[in-house]
Amino acid sequence: MGEEIILVPIHGEVGCIDEQRLHRQDTEDCLLSAGTDMLHLNSPGDPEETEVTKKPSGSSRTLALTVVSAAIGGTLQYGYNISIINAPTSYIQGFINQTYTERWGRGLDTPQVTLVWTLIVSAFPLGGLLGALLAGPMAVRFGRKKSLLLNNSFLFVGAALVLMCKAARSFELIILARFLVGMNSGVSMNVQPMYFGESAPKHLRGAVAFSSAVFTAFGIFLGQVVGLTELLGAEPAWTYLLASNTLPGLIQLLTLPWFPESPRYLLIDRGDREACVQALGRLRGGDVPATEMEEMLQEQQQQQSTAFKSGSSARTPWSLFSDRDLQAQLRTVMAASSAMMLCGNDSIYFYASYIFLEAGIPSDKIQYVTIGTGASELTASILSNFLIERVGRRYLLVGGYSLMSCWSVVFTVALVCLSLGVRGMSYLSMACVFAYILSFGLGPAGVTGVLPAEIFDQSARPAAYMVAGSLMWISLFLVGMLFPFIVNSLGNFCFLPFLAVCVVSAAFLWLTLPETKGKSLAEITAEFSRKNGQRKERLEEQVNESGPGHLQLDTAGPLSALAEDPDHEKNLQQSLCLGGIVDVPPAKEAET
Repeated sequence: MGEEIILVPIHGEVGCIDEQRLHRQDTEDCLLSAGTDMLHLNSPGDPEETEVTKKPSGSSRTLALTVVSAAIGGTLQYGYNISIINAPTSYIQGFINQTYTERWGRGLDTPQVTLVWTLIVSAFPLGGLLGALLAGPMAVRFGRKKSLLLNNSFLFVGAALVLMCKAARSFELIILARFLVGMNSGVSMNVQPMYFGESAPKHLRGAVAFSSAVFTAFGIFLGQVVGLTELLGAEPAWTYLLASNTLPGLIQLLTLPWFPESPRYLLIDRGDREACVQALGRLRGGDVPATEMEEMLQEQQQQQSTAFKSGSSARTPWSLFSDRDLQAQLRTVMAASSAMMLCGNDSIYFYASYIFLEAGIPSDKIQYVTIGTGASELTASILSNFLIERVGRRYLLVGGYSLMSCWSVVFTVALVCLSLGVRGMSYLSMACVFAYILSFGLGPAGVTGVLPAEIFDQSARPAAYMVAGSLMWISLFLVGMLFPFIVNSLGNFCFLPFLAVCVVSAAFLWLTLPETKGKSLAEITAEFSRKNGQRKERLEEQVNESGPGHLQLDTAGPLSALAEDPDHEKNLQQSLCLGGIVDVPPAKEAET
């Protein structure tokens, strides 16, 4: 029977390493700080033994509350700010014309008012693009949690501008306010999934990260409800509707400081092992899983090795494009992020009235039908949150786009029949819109944000989110600008461009994306290499670059395999003793 892994208190100094390796102590030093228990390899006969579980004993309530606090001021804001602009459309357009008339003594023509309105709508994704570019540097410099807290400053300034626009008689303030709100959403859409992916245990990583999509859908639904004419959607209250996004921001400012920072950020980016152990213990209900710490240490060692060669610890977007080993991952993330917006789902929330007017819905009923779209995506995202760890990311993503392709065809046929006077087609076309949104919520809405956190390491992750977020916001801007013209030019065939996007996306992701469910970063990287035809020789060169006698942490596998593989146990013990964190039994010192 192999030896078991137990926890024992640390005793004395460890002298298992020669002087030539002492400079690596900070690199390999791991698991727990002074005053905590340390990993030790001992015989099963020790009366004080305590087994290390192979899986975390369970996530604590702290993890769930952290998710809620971060998301309320994060992706919920993105969904909320997309939907609240829909209700006061006519009131804002009237304010634009009235303000211009007071200034210049004549009103604007309808196309000119539409152009200014389009600028207001498009300011949101343009701000989101800038926010996405800021998210990476902010996440590295300030950390994930503090970045989310600082991000609320854009929101509060934007709300103040909206509230002042009537007194100042300036519609330009609305454009600037929407730009700042977009910056807030751009930062949160990138930092929040990063924060969740780094804080959750591996067996809950997908579900926790997918909760970003749940809160986005809830924000859309909440904005639609608040925007009803019976609440803040009436003409006298439209400025308060646009400024109501400050309430979720205030809730986050009051609650998020009480919750821990990302453990991976604390250990790998800041090198603060004590803070990492404290944060991980809180997020795991008091337990510090040994296997999870081992994976983090392997990633820390690899990042420091890469930083030593490149001279920088944080990757830039440009370095990702020039790294041949990451090109397959980068292509996949770029395709998924672009498709998420180019598929046309969010255009329904920007121009819901256009869609339903084409479908034959009376204008006075459109605001209630629009609430149904938000409820559909919320229902689908909650269902998908339960499915993601069972079905997997790949099937949800590809399946979602495949279903959306089918509903695009049915919707187009329904609109054509409606124009020919076929009875009942208005209800079929409306049902297709709901089905389209349900299919989007089941897969692309949440899985897309999970991918960069799972397939890139700590140093490349912020840059990967910058690339993904930039493409997402550029695509959203293009759809927001072009969709009214698509409707005017294509009429009943307005969803055919989105059909093409969904078909191409489903095929590309099926061919290039491996399943990432429950896998470590090393396993996912190997899957990408096999699936995208990368040569094994390149991976072997990276492992052997340091030369003979240079022991790397990533040669050690999971701790749970030690009892079955004595050689593996010996290798891990040698790796851990480099940092002086375990005692080596006298019988093995000579071998070390």
